[in-house]
Amino acid sequence: MRNPIGNTDDISTRAAMHAALGDPVRLALVDELAVSDRSPTELADRLGIASNLLAHHLTVLEDVGLIIRFVSAGDGRRKYVRLVREPMARLEIRGQFPTGRVLFLCTHNSARSQLAAALWTARTGRSAESAGTHPARQVHRGALAAAKRAGLRLGERVPQLVGEIASGTQVVTVCDRAHEELNPAPSWWHWSLPDPVEAGTSAAFDEVLADLDTRIATLISHSSEPQGTSR
Repeated sequence: MRNPIGNTDDISTRAAMHAALGDPVRLALVDELAVSDRSPTELADRLGIASNLLAHHLTVLEDVGLIIRFVSAGDGRRKYVRLVREPMARLEIRGQFPTGRVLFLCTHNSARSQLAAALWTARTGRSAESAGTHPARQVHRGALAAAKRAGLRLGERVPQLVGEIASGTQVVTVCDRAHEELNPAPSWWHWSLPDPVEAGTSAAFDEVLADLDTRIATLISHSSEPQGTSR
C-alpha cells in the first residue's frame, strides 16, 4: 500500500524546517539572511537580541540545514552566516526588493561586482552600477568569458573607484574584504562570494554567476518587479 503522506524522510525534513521557523526570531533571521549574508554581531544588532540567544537560534537553524556559518575571506577572525537556499525553495522567503539605485562593490571591481551588475540588469530590467575599493586596470578576462557564456554583456566597462554614495542607494558588497574595509551602514547588504580570480578557472567564475543568479532570483520571485531576459 502506498504511504499516504509520501516520502516520510522528506516530510520529516520539511516539518523540522517549519518547526525551526515557528519562532518569530528565527523567522526574522531567515528574512534578514534572504537578502544579505551577515556576521553574528550584525544580526544581534539588527534584531536587538543578546549574543547568547542569537547563538541558540542560529544553532537551531543550522541543525535543520537552513543556514551555514563560515570564516571570512577577508579578516579570518570574523565569521558570516549564510542562508542555504535550496531547501528554502519549498518555503516562502520574504526579501525586500530595492526600489532605487543599486550599487555592487568589491575590491578590484574586475569580476564579482561587474558580473553582479550585469546580471542584475539582465534579470530585473533595471540598471545597476559597480565599483571597487582598489580598482584594477581592467575587467578580468575570466569575468568577460563567463559573462559571454551566460549571455551577458559587460561591454567596454572599466573598473571604477567607489566614491560618494548617494542617499537611497542599495549597496551590495560582494566580497568580504570590501565589506570589512568600508565599515558598511546597517542598510547595506553583503553577499559573501569567493574571489574567482584567485582560483583562475572557468568553473570558479561560473559558480559565482550561479550564486548571484540564485540570490537575485530569490528577490524577484517574491516581488512584483518585472523580470528581464532569461538566459
